[in-house]
Amino acid sequence: MRRTPWSLVGLLVVAGAVAAFHVGKAPPSVPSLRAELGASLRQAGWLISTVSLITAVGGMAIALTAERFGHRRLVLLGTALGFLASLAGAFAPDVDLLMIGRVVEGLGFIMVAVAIPTLVVRLAAPPDQRIVLTLWSAYMPAGAGSMMLLCALVLSEASWRIAWLVAAAASLLVMLALLCRALPRHELDPVPATRRAILGEMIEVATSGGPLAIAFCFGAYSSCWFAIVGFLPTLQVDRLGFSTGVAAIVTALVTVANVAGNLGGGWLIQRGVARGPMIVATALSMAVCAACIFLDGVPDVVRLTLAGVYSAVIGAVPAALFTAIPVHAGRPQLVGAATGLLMQVSNVGALLGPPITATLVSAGGWPAAAWLTTAALACVAGFGVFLHWREKRRIPA
Repeated sequence: MRRTPWSLVGLLVVAGAVAAFHVGKAPPSVPSLRAELGASLRQAGWLISTVSLITAVGGMAIALTAERFGHRRLVLLGTALGFLASLAGAFAPDVDLLMIGRVVEGLGFIMVAVAIPTLVVRLAAPPDQRIVLTLWSAYMPAGAGSMMLLCALVLSEASWRIAWLVAAAASLLVMLALLCRALPRHELDPVPATRRAILGEMIEVATSGGPLAIAFCFGAYSSCWFAIVGFLPTLQVDRLGFSTGVAAIVTALVTVANVAGNLGGGWLIQRGVARGPMIVATALSMAVCAACIFLDGVPDVVRLTLAGVYSAVIGAVPAALFTAIPVHAGRPQLVGAATGLLMQVSNVGALLGPPITATLVSAGGWPAAAWLTTAALACVAGFGVFLHWREKRRIPA
């Protein structure tokens, strides 16, 4: 019986986490960056959101390109782009050149993020496929959260350029490890398959009930997640009186807590818990938790505790959705495209969640933010019901 090469799977998951460094390094670096380069708030916002915007626009197209170019090559290319762009960005003399670097970093990130799921599924023995996808589901909070925490700890006394250099160094190390460990592995060679035109496969995935439901479920999850994490520092400073440094550290810790939910959700699925009911139960219970983070009358300590609980528990949703992709993709050749669609809609949610929350808070104060979190998590629960119905009635066990 074929065994899963866990060291190689682990390296690929680390590669994804390091790609997420480039997402996590930007938000804590904004104060230093504005002071040194004179960036406006609008420019700082674009520096933060550029990676999400590129993913939202090109996720599925890049995923289908990976099917033809080769997933292993795309991971190596994406990691190399992250290294070069972050290294060059560390020496950028102005915001415009730094913005160009962020565009390249965004391309590198999406290349890595859409290519690795197909590779880890290909590497894993059939009984281990859910496990490797569960591990993969933690790449974003583990990578971005770790980088946010590092930046929060060191950037009070250092320049934002340190964050760019650290991310570049990590990408270089991963690139070298991939060249040594992944390049020679024949298991990662492209699998011959009959393929349709890219546009035809995009339409096939985008009109398929399962992948579409997974993507929109993840998009609703992301809008709520980024609404909470994005405004948690402001909430701490405005209502709790924390310093910006302490608020950044607390937010980073809340982000990393999401990993616990990723791993816990995958553990439950591996032991036979149905993913649909788990998504529904998680979303409905956390809708109450998320609302209480913003409502008046909640003690400050309880509010922060609820944020940590929310982050940890809601992480079960990405684990459930990533493990659902091979089940609903229709055929193995579309796993990458389905992942790309998930990434696209997820990042649309990430882009929409914070501005909608800001509009609600401006109109009705912090308690109004609960309208978004409640509606988004109700959508997550609804898509969970649909996925459960589809797995029970259309897909053989």
